[in-house]
Amino acid sequence: MVPLIQVLLAVLQFAQWVVLIHVIMSWLVNFQVLNLRQPFVSQIWYALSRTLEPVYSRIRRVVSIPGGIDFSPIIVLFAIYAAQQFLLYYSRFA
Repeated sequence: MVPLIQVLLAVLQFAQWVVLIHVIMSWLVNFQVLNLRQPFVSQIWYALSRTLEPVYSRIRRVVSIPGGIDFSPIIVLFAIYAAQQFLLYYSRFA
């Protein structure tokens, strides 16, 4: 049971990094540090957006966006953290 929990924790850690990279890239694109006309940057951006948009859209349906600020990445990061803590707590008893 412990190897399965370790694999799930690694997947959650990877998901956490993907969300963080997407958030940082969105800042860099909005501040025009990164240009979406560059093929490599646009491929990474659109791949991350297509991967994370289904998750973000489900959260946006539930949580209203006050003042145009998108809190869905923060909520996803909190959910990932909660899942990690749950698995770590459960691994103590397995």
